[in-house]
Formats: sequence, C-alpha cells, structure tokens
Amino acid sequence: MLIQTQLKKNNVRCKEVIPVTKPYKLVSREFKQENTHINVGDAVFGNESLPVIAGPCAVESEKQVLAIAKSVKNAGAKLFRGGAFKPRTSPYSFQGLGKKGLIFLAKVRKETGLPIVTEAMDVENFDLVEEYADILQIGSRNMQNFSLLKRAGTSDRPVILKRGMSATLQEWLMAAEYILEQGNRNVILCERGIRTFVRHSRNTLDFSVVSAVKKESHLPIIIDPSHAAGVRDQVTPLAYAAAAFGADGVMIEVHNHPEKAMSDGAQSLYPEQFLTLMKKMTAIHTIVAKK
Repeated sequence: MLIQTQLKKNNVRCKEVIPVTKPYKLVSREFKQENTHINVGDAVFGNESLPVIAGPCAVESEKQVLAIAKSVKNAGAKLFRGGAFKPRTSPYSFQGLGKKGLIFLAKVRKETGLPIVTEAMDVENFDLVEEYADILQIGSRNMQNFSLLKRAGTSDRPVILKRGMSATLQEWLMAAEYILEQGNRNVILCERGIRTFVRHSRNTLDFSVVSAVKKESHLPIIIDPSHAAGVRDQVTPLAYAAAAFGADGVMIEVHNHPEKAMSDGAQSLYPEQFLTLMKKMTAIHTIVAKK
C-alpha cells in the first residue's frame, strides 16, 4: 500500500504492484506464478517435458565430437554438450582446446542440427563462447563469480547455472537473480551434487532441491547425474531418479572411448549405455507426467 501511494504521489503510471518478500525478487514464484518456458531448438525446458543434453566432458577432436553427437542424437538427445574451456582442479590437467574446440562444436551443430551447450569460464572469453553457444553454461565453481553472472545477464543466450558445491538454495537463487536483474530472463538451474562426507560418490545429488526450487521459483531445474556420481555405474540410476523427481531436463556425459577420455572418462557413459538409459528414462518420465 505504501508503494502504491508513493507511485501515485510521484505521478508514476503503474498497471500493477506485486509485493515480493523473498530476497530474490525476479526469480521468485511470488513475482511470476507461471513456470518459465525456455525454447532452444526442439527442446523446451519448464513445460513438464524432459529434454536431454548429452555429450563429452571435453571437446578433444572434430572426429570425436561428431561421432558422439550422431550417437546421442539417434538415442534421443535434444542438445549437445562439450567443453572447449575446462575449469580443472589441477593446473596440470587438460584445460580444453579453446577456440578450436568451439569451431568443432559449430561443426556438430551444422551436421546434426543439435544446439550447443558449452561453458563460459570468465568474462575475458565470454564474447567468444557466446558467439558459438546456443546455451551458455556457468559451472559450479563460478556460481558466485558476480562479474561473470552480470555479463551473462546481458546476453541473449539462455544460461544454465550450476549450483555451487556448498551453496544453499537461497545463495543459488540469488546468483540467478544477478542474471535476471541484468535483463536475461532465460536461466535454467542445474543441480549437480553438493559436497558431503560420503565417499561412495564424488558428490551427493540433492533431489529434494527439485521440489524446493519449483516451490520457490518459476525457473526450470535440470539434473546432472554425471558430476554427482563421478563413476559410470551410478549415473544411470541417478538419471532415472531425476525423471521420477520431476526434473525439467537431464544432462549426461557420453564418450565413445571413455577409457581414453582427456576429462572425466570414469563418469562418461558408452553410447550403447546411453541408448538404454534413454529408453528407460523416457518410460519413467511418461509415467510421472501422466500423474
């Protein structure tokens, strides 16, 4: 009421005043009650479908990405993922092919029609990555890189924002708020596991956050079971669970020769494993969607 009175006093024409009590305003369900739908190629995030993003952790060669892209497309994937710039824990690990990798990804899009998802690591290379990507990814390590978030907010590309390893729900949504506040309303949240005391997996996938996000925010939320698991045999059951929990999409790492992969081979599925996963996960999603 105070806001409305002040607006009238200042002669400001306003159609509606929406009170938002949450610290995150634009991402809040209070601000926008209906789900945000984000369209990329043949995929729609947020409309109760289950688009799948698949591909290798890192782009290694043109031949490699083309072979994987064709196999994941045939299995039903709607988008292709691949890292050209790689944030690695060790400075001695493979850091990615950079621009050369982006050129290979452009070849994938041209030959398969699959939209490209790839990570922007910093503001310095953002323009370059933006030129090639259909969806920009901000990784968990950069969830609170505020300069990067602000730059992503000025982009016309949708952004996948991964949850930080120890981030609370509020911290995650506040990070998304940075992007929306700059004008980019097409943000997809991605749960990829949080760090806990367990040793049987790399991270602990927080499935409870799916329903929590849907209650608090209108933004779509997808699941990355590959980085949560860290090992191949756990990826498939976690992906099935993601479909059962009502995720708005799934991101899965696939490699044609994971034993030779330059990054995260241990968690990458073989193409034939991915094909089996897609068939069963689609069946699970169909059952859940009917309810």
